[in-house]
Amino acid sequence: MEYGEGSGGSGRGDKKKRYHRHTALQIQILESTFKECPHPDEKTRMQLSRELDLAPRQIKFWFQNRRTQMKAHHERADNCALRVENDKIRCENIVIREALKNLVCPTCGGPPIGEDCYFDEQKLRFENAQLKEELDRVSSIAAKYIGRPVLQLPAVQPFHMSSLDLSMASYGGRMHSGPSLDLDLLTGGGASSSTTINPDPLPIISDIDKSLMAEVATNAMEEFISLVHNTEPLWLKGPKDDAIENLNLDNYRRIFPRPNYNPNLRTEASRVSGVVIMNSLKLVDMFVDSIKWSETFPAIVSKARTIEVISSGSQSGYLQLMYEELQVLSPLVPTRQMYLLRFVQEIKQGSWAVVDVSYDFPQYNPSRLKVQRLPSGCLIQDMPNGYSKVTWIEHMQVEETNPVNRLYRDFIYSGLAFGAKRWLACLQRACERTASLIMTDASSHDLGGAMPSAEGKRSMMKLSQRMMHNFCWSINPPNGHQWTTLSGTNEFEVRAILYKSTNGLVLSASTTISLPVPPQNVFDFLRDGRTRPQWDVLSNQNPVQEVANIANGSHPGNCISVLRAYTPSQNNMLILQESSTDASGSLVVYCPIDLPAINIAMNGEDPSYIPLLPSGFVITTDGHQEMTDGHHGGSLVTLVFQIQTNSLPSAKISPESLTTVSNLITSTVHQIKGSINASSTTT
Repeated sequence: MEYGEGSGGSGRGDKKKRYHRHTALQIQILESTFKECPHPDEKTRMQLSRELDLAPRQIKFWFQNRRTQMKAHHERADNCALRVENDKIRCENIVIREALKNLVCPTCGGPPIGEDCYFDEQKLRFENAQLKEELDRVSSIAAKYIGRPVLQLPAVQPFHMSSLDLSMASYGGRMHSGPSLDLDLLTGGGASSSTTINPDPLPIISDIDKSLMAEVATNAMEEFISLVHNTEPLWLKGPKDDAIENLNLDNYRRIFPRPNYNPNLRTEASRVSGVVIMNSLKLVDMFVDSIKWSETFPAIVSKARTIEVISSGSQSGYLQLMYEELQVLSPLVPTRQMYLLRFVQEIKQGSWAVVDVSYDFPQYNPSRLKVQRLPSGCLIQDMPNGYSKVTWIEHMQVEETNPVNRLYRDFIYSGLAFGAKRWLACLQRACERTASLIMTDASSHDLGGAMPSAEGKRSMMKLSQRMMHNFCWSINPPNGHQWTTLSGTNEFEVRAILYKSTNGLVLSASTTISLPVPPQNVFDFLRDGRTRPQWDVLSNQNPVQEVANIANGSHPGNCISVLRAYTPSQNNMLILQESSTDASGSLVVYCPIDLPAINIAMNGEDPSYIPLLPSGFVITTDGHQEMTDGHHGGSLVTLVFQIQTNSLPSAKISPESLTTVSNLITSTVHQIKGSINASSTTT
């Protein structure tokens, strides 16, 4: 954090601001003091000044700024609570109106005379205003006793739709029949929802629990440091990739014996090292903040939340209890859910260790998939020019209650799905995107429009980053809702899920297919605007023109594109697309967006309110090459299409909409397979 401080001088106009960046140790001590006493007296400030080698004025300003931050944080929390209460009222209103529809008049036997079946917006606003006044009154009374307003609002339960009439769905003469099908309706939407998920119920942390947690974290740190610095006999070079090392389990069990070791659990353990474009302090700050953590790894971290900070001392390190769900970007792979301790400690100057280890709450076990995370994490070492060397270790024990899907079996069993290589590759890509966002001279070109300014490039990057996060979030949305199979063949199944966004109901459909070609070939085919008419059935085989391109990585495939399709009826509609690739896999994500919205972002204005409904592709190796010798690996491609179905939460999804999205995915799969197979045959 930076804090401004006026320089010396008698004239007020002569004063210029200079900034002082506190060290991590200084911030830890200040935070610890603030937690005990937000308003320190002069004696305490002087003592801190001597201890931290800071001027008393700096100490005073730091506490003033910190109190302002806390006040703003509480205000944001209160505003969120009011929004939750507003949504609750709306949901209750819908339920009441649905119930009124089923009433009959006792006199004539007909329907009762009442208001319109849709929302009475003005009435709701009036009711919400009354509730807000009541909440403010109670909050102000509570403030007299605890020093700040406190709102205790009941949790809003997910609102489920009525059963949908889905007796028939057809494509190409094939009929899929069955009983009526319910799609889960989710509340919320977007990347931010991944950080607001609340494991229910939350574990209650006692003082005894905290002391046990500190002991577990300390032991995990010792084991992790030993695993980082040990080579033989603990680590073995991988047969296919020399950069990946696999844990020698027999030697590990001899060195680190565990009395409760379960031999029936499958072990995944790997180590890899690499260089990232970010210094150690920024990386540590990113890892201890659950929101930044999930934003850094949207393709892996489906949900993350800090439950409680156990310790924030400068000497003992930073220890927090977290809830986390890890994902592979496909509905076919269940998420891995766990409570874990994250322990951050500075080993020496410029060298930090971030260690995760599972902490079990048997009564709160949230997962159908039993996962035990043994000491894992990363060692971060500063390098010149703002770079860091990162050594990542990932060590899990997994007990699947259900068989792993056949398409992803090799990918998961090879350790690529949740292993160290994927974590480090995603971190390197995230740091590269951050670096390109900061650089004002990021490479870009346009082909027929005005060249965006530096602010315009940053605005476009932020808009595209939000699109990518929304896409990853949509594959495994919160609250444990499941995908429902709409139709299926021997080759693939089409699945769907329904969720509520700020703009209405969104129907998301997905399928995963296997292709006998390398992932890079599939990525190049899908991201290229010249080959887009071969698979994009909505373009009606019309050519696509790239009108702008912004590079956000060193690989030529890491870029943001603005595309225009030659369709006379959609002259004002463009396509925002980002393609991203790293050693763990690739993404091609796109979203229709109108010309005025693109111009807003290109001009450097705030793009946060621009609505986004992304679709796209996830491309990974199928894992065969890592599991077998002499076999050329293929690709796994997950397609996700999203359509907005109705602006009214009370509306039902028609069978025609479900048939349309199922047919859309089926046609796209056939187009991709035909084009890829034809291309691979000719080469």
